[in-house]
Amino acid sequence: MWLPGVLLAAAAAMTSWGLHTLIPAAPLLTLAVGLGIIVGQVPALRTPLAGTLAPGLTVAGQRFMRLGIVLLGLKLSLGDIAGLGWVTIATTVAIVLVTFAGTLGLGRLFRLPGHQPLLIASGFSICGASAIGAMSGAVKAKDEDTATSIALVTLCGTVAIAVLPLLWHPLELSPAQFGHWVGAGVHDVGQVVATAQVAGPAALAIAIVVKLTRVLMLAPIVAVASAVERRRPVLAEDPPTRTPLVPLFVFGFIVAVVLGSLLPLPAPLLVAADTVQTALLAMALFALGAAVRLVTLVRTGWRALVVALLSWTLVAALAFGAVHLG
Repeated sequence: MWLPGVLLAAAAAMTSWGLHTLIPAAPLLTLAVGLGIIVGQVPALRTPLAGTLAPGLTVAGQRFMRLGIVLLGLKLSLGDIAGLGWVTIATTVAIVLVTFAGTLGLGRLFRLPGHQPLLIASGFSICGASAIGAMSGAVKAKDEDTATSIALVTLCGTVAIAVLPLLWHPLELSPAQFGHWVGAGVHDVGQVVATAQVAGPAALAIAIVVKLTRVLMLAPIVAVASAVERRRPVLAEDPPTRTPLVPLFVFGFIVAVVLGSLLPLPAPLLVAADTVQTALLAMALFALGAAVRLVTLVRTGWRALVVALLSWTLVAALAFGAVHLG
């Protein structure tokens, strides 16, 4: 019975929405993940989380995440991205690819288990917890690998909200340059908004377009990872199923991008889609956050933490260099 878990995720999403309304600087999706992590640490709740609530939380963490990713495509305008200019587009794509490859290499160097290198690389290079959820669904990653990766990208993204504004004036960046840096270097879309808005509307506008350019890389990277996963030798303990060449939700994401870019969709429809997308992702991220066990992460996850901090430094440094090229 999945209803209890879904209702809990919905209640958590509404709570996160309320907190975000009271504290606009706190990204809604970050609040949802954080609330899930807090709930996951309460000893009295661990039995229901693993029992009666588990089916619904699985539905929220997997199916709702995929639906939210599809609707996220409606936010992307290929025209706005083209308006950045070829230098900015090229450097943004290069940052995604270099950060992804570098983080994947670091994860393997530090011998992180399972799909953790791939998931951390996806989250830090593309769009935070949403990218991790998408990649996890595509390659059928274990819940503990997904939970660890989401906890790390949430931690580093939250740190970025506090640290990057402090460096704005010392680094002598204009508002436009600061927005470019934030869009190219901060992980989650909500974290980008929270960080860039301190420099004004011009910085925020540039940050969002640059960030959504990174989001556009989600489809090809997940598709390639899924194709590679299909070629991986099947181990005896693996389930007999194979991941599809292009996951259905990735195809839906691409269709949504094309529709949003080519058709004059009514504004009320876009507003409604954005609300539904935010609610679905908030529910999904709460469910994934509830699977995090901080005690286990502290005891066994120090290598993953080192990889995350190195990846965070790498993407921030590359983004800062791209600001001066653009």
